[in-house]
Amino acid sequence: MEFTEVIKNRYSCKNFDSTKQVEEDKLQAILEAGRVAPTAKNLQEQKIYVVESPENIAKIDKVTPCRYGANTVLVVAFNKDDVYTYPGETQDSGMEDATIVATHMILAAYNAGVDSCWVNRFDPVALAKDLGLPENEKILMLMDLGYAAENAKPLPNHFSRKDLSETVKRI
Repeated sequence: MEFTEVIKNRYSCKNFDSTKQVEEDKLQAILEAGRVAPTAKNLQEQKIYVVESPENIAKIDKVTPCRYGANTVLVVAFNKDDVYTYPGETQDSGMEDATIVATHMILAAYNAGVDSCWVNRFDPVALAKDLGLPENEKILMLMDLGYAAENAKPLPNHFSRKDLSETVKRI
């Protein structure tokens, strides 16, 4: 698929067909897109957890109403102890690197014909504890993966975009 079509047409699916599972080859392609994403100093501090078991899906459902019927959920986290701290020491690369990784995976999913939804309506500390993640890892987001239900469609405002003049300024 042409990249410009991927970035224009991909939307956050909020209604998945729970009878369809993401094929392993497509899941591997999505995960590979995250693996090759750039990170500060190439630290690759991302940790991706593939959640498909009913037991762990139930743990996700306990902390968010936003799984929307997806059978696969990626938990995108990062190792807080292996980040690059920027000059001034007020910020580090963890959240942004994990965001780049997640974005690569979302775009790769759409390119592979798999729908997704970025989810951040949940308590990441509670979920990390429920899933038994290491204490040095911080969850950035959840990514629902699957196939849109027959009646799924983008939100009404999905294709509404501000003019570049409203969001970009040359200085």
